[in-house]
Amino acid sequence: MSGRAVGGQAVGGQAVGGQAVSGQAVSLWQDSVAREPARAPLAGHSRFDVAIIGGGLTALWSAYYLSERDPTLSIGVLEKEFIGFGASGRNGGWCSALFPASTASLERRHGLDAALAMRRAMISTVDEVGRVTAAEGIDCDFVKAGTLVFARSSAQLAAAEADVAEAAGYGVDAITLLDASAYPGVSNAIGGTFDPDTARLHPAKLVGGLARVLEQRGIHLFEATEVLDWEPHRVSTTRGVVDCDTVIVATEGYGATLPKTRRSVLPLYSLMIATEPLSDAVWDDIGLPDGATFSDYRHLLIYGQRTADNRIAFGGRGARYHLGSTISPEYDSVPRVFDHLAATLGDLFPAAANAAITHRWGGPLGVPRDWHASAAFDAATGIARAGGYVGDGLSTTNLAGRTLADLITGTASTLTTLPWVGHRSPRWEPEPLRFIASNLGLAAMEFADAEESITHRSSIAAKIMAPLVGH
Repeated sequence: MSGRAVGGQAVGGQAVGGQAVSGQAVSLWQDSVAREPARAPLAGHSRFDVAIIGGGLTALWSAYYLSERDPTLSIGVLEKEFIGFGASGRNGGWCSALFPASTASLERRHGLDAALAMRRAMISTVDEVGRVTAAEGIDCDFVKAGTLVFARSSAQLAAAEADVAEAAGYGVDAITLLDASAYPGVSNAIGGTFDPDTARLHPAKLVGGLARVLEQRGIHLFEATEVLDWEPHRVSTTRGVVDCDTVIVATEGYGATLPKTRRSVLPLYSLMIATEPLSDAVWDDIGLPDGATFSDYRHLLIYGQRTADNRIAFGGRGARYHLGSTISPEYDSVPRVFDHLAATLGDLFPAAANAAITHRWGGPLGVPRDWHASAAFDAATGIARAGGYVGDGLSTTNLAGRTLADLITGTASTLTTLPWVGHRSPRWEPEPLRFIASNLGLAAMEFADAEESITHRSSIAAKIMAPLVGH
C-alpha cells in the first residue's frame, strides 16, 4: 500500500491500513513496485484446457509448471481482484522449508519415510524458487540467508534445544543451536537457533515477474473476474462460463467465501508493519545480515525480515477470527495489533525502537482443521486443488504447482507420492463453535506466553494446544 494513510486511503505516498482503495496497493510490497495496468476480465463464454480459480502464487506456479510439462496447453487464470491481491502479495517474504504440520505430526500420520520425504521436498523447494527466479530473470530480492529464532527466556531456550534435538534425530533439517553472542542487538536473548533453509524475498516482485513470464508464454491472466461456482469441466464466473478439461481450485483463505469450500478452510488474519529504511549504524547494532529472517520462541507467532532496502518488515498473529469466516478490507487494519507489533519490535531491537512505521497492512491466510496442507487431483472429475498453508505458503505454493502439474499431466515423479498428496482435512465446525474455538485458541497462545513469563517453565497450555495446531 502506499503509506501514510487515513482509514485505509493512501495519502502522501506512504501506506497504512492494507485496504485496496482506488487502485492503491495493499502492502509495503505492492507499494514498492510499479503498478501494472489492470488486466482485462474474462470476455464471455470461453474454453481452456486448464482453468485456475485464484490469482495467487499457487495459481501462477501451477500455470508455470504446466506450461513446462506441456507447452501446448491453453491455460486461463481467473482472479476476482488483481493478480497477487491475496496472501501472495501481503506475506512476510519468507521462502522457507516450513510446513504447517511438524515432522513429528507427519510421522504419526504417514510414517517415518513419508515424513522425511516431505521435509526433503520442502527444503529443496527453497532452492527451486531461487533457481527459477534466476533462470527467468525475476529480480525478487531473493537472498538465502536463513532464519534466526531467538530464545529470550529459559522456557524459550528449552524449546530451542528441543527443536535442535528433534531435527538431529530426523537427520534432515540442518538447525543449529546458537548462544547469546549470535544475537548482540536482541534484548534479553540468551540463545536460539539458526536454520539455513530460508530465503528472504520480495513477494510482489515475485508475483509480478512470474505473471509476466506466464503472459509471454501465452497464458491468459484475467482480473476483475469473480468465480461463482465450479463443477467438473466447467467454471461459472460473473463474466461468463469457462469450459475446460481441468479445474484447479487455488483460493487459499478466500475459499471460506465460496459455498463449496466454506468449511474447508478458516481465514485467519495476520498483520504486518514495516519501518522506514534503517541506517547502516542501526543495522550494525541490530546485528542481522542482509536478507536475514527472524522470529522468537513465543507462542503467539511473530516473524520478520531485513528487506533489500534495509527496512524491517515485521508481522504476527493476534487479530481475532470473525464470525462466519467473513473476510473484509476493514479487517486488514487492527490498530491494537499494529501497536502491539510496533512495541514488540522495539522491545526486540532497542536500536530500532524509534524508527518510523511507514506501512501497516494485513490479510487472511488459510487454515485447515488439522493444520495439514494438501494437494490433490481427481482424474475422474478433472478437479485439482492445493492449499491450507497456514502462512507457510511462499515456498509451499511452488511445491504445489510442481505437484499439480505432474498429477494433471500424468508425469511420474517423487512429488506425486508425497504424503500431502490426496490428503483431506476434516471440515471446520459450524458456527458459532468455529468462532468460539478459534478465538479461544488465540487466547490460549497469549496465555501460554504469560504463563511462561511467570513460571519460567514450558507452558502447560501450549502443550495442550500443540496437537490442535499441527505439532
